[in-house]
Amino acid sequence: MAEHCNLYDRAMYYDVIFNRDVSAEVKFVRDIYKKYANADVHSVLDVACGPGYHARAMARTGTQAYGLDLRAEMLRFADDQATKEGTQVTWLEADMRSFQLPKPVDVAFCMFDGLDCLLTNDNLIKHFQAVAANLRPGGLYLVDLSHPVEVSFSHYKKFHYSAQRDGVQVDIYWATNDPHYDLATGIAHVALELHVDDHGKKLVVKDEADERLMFPQEISLLADLSKSLKVVGWYGDFNIDQPLDHSPQSKRMIGVLQKVG
Repeated sequence: MAEHCNLYDRAMYYDVIFNRDVSAEVKFVRDIYKKYANADVHSVLDVACGPGYHARAMARTGTQAYGLDLRAEMLRFADDQATKEGTQVTWLEADMRSFQLPKPVDVAFCMFDGLDCLLTNDNLIKHFQAVAANLRPGGLYLVDLSHPVEVSFSHYKKFHYSAQRDGVQVDIYWATNDPHYDLATGIAHVALELHVDDHGKKLVVKDEADERLMFPQEISLLADLSKSLKVVGWYGDFNIDQPLDHSPQSKRMIGVLQKVG
């Protein structure tokens, strides 16, 4: 499993850029569960949660929320933010391939390409089995990945994220090494740079990690091999009426998997 650890260890700077309104994403989770489980969401798991934006948003509505991440720095930051908001989230520092919640949840989700650090089929199958073991019967797992128009075997889009807050300017330049996915493994070695101007104190952090490219048929097959999840739908944005397609409105690749058995 590969991660951009130098970036994720700097949770506050990460948050300056990526902190955002996730209400549309939270609504999508609720709408999807209503569609496929015909019930309301009462408990969720935010996988590879980082600062826990979705777990915290769910908790603010009274939903029981768990946030799971491998990075202690991210979880400390998430917990601090939840405390400031007066929200209650249970945080778990654990490996996404093997973990145990106090009790199963209705829905789990992995947002913003959090799944691409699992580089082998065996790791993905173990992950699917771990998630399913922590879902209630008929529970759902949502995976949010980049749309193929942005990342594919022939193209890896360069991303630049920039934001400022309270005198701190942060820029992230993603894919600075012009990466390409290996045609046999589907893995790309991706470099990035974090540029910070913190009240005049400047910092440049370089990082690199491997990322795996995945497509719907691949995820569907691995879910079947896990014998614990099955794909029930694909969407192109956090909108239950937007299918995964080639239209400009299809901006993400979101898979909906359901627990079997």
